[in-house]
Amino acid sequence: MRVTRESLIVELHDGRTVSVPVAWYPRLAHGSMKERQQWQLIGPGIGIHWPLLDEDISIDGLLRGLSSGESAESFERWLATRSRPANRRVQPAKAHRSSVAKRSARMRLRG
Repeated sequence: MRVTRESLIVELHDGRTVSVPVAWYPRLAHGSMKERQQWQLIGPGIGIHWPLLDEDISIDGLLRGLSSGESAESFERWLATRSRPANRRVQPAKAHRSSVAKRSARMRLRG
């Protein structure tokens, strides 16, 4: 099993390879590459679980071409629990911005 930036690629025991877009699974799509690489098989291989993303995908669903069935409300609640969206730059804290703004204002007054 591999996860790239764009695809979830699963190699089955019978030799088939199934590849689906990561975008089909919003939690997986919003996870960092490190989070995507930390997965476990469910039971004897009936699915894949990503503990850091609280995501489960069944092999049956992959074979049937099913995307995530998670509701928008559930996904938004999960997204709100994350400290920041993955693959996005960390913005300076508001306190830091106000300090910078205060310094800039003082410099304008002096100068």
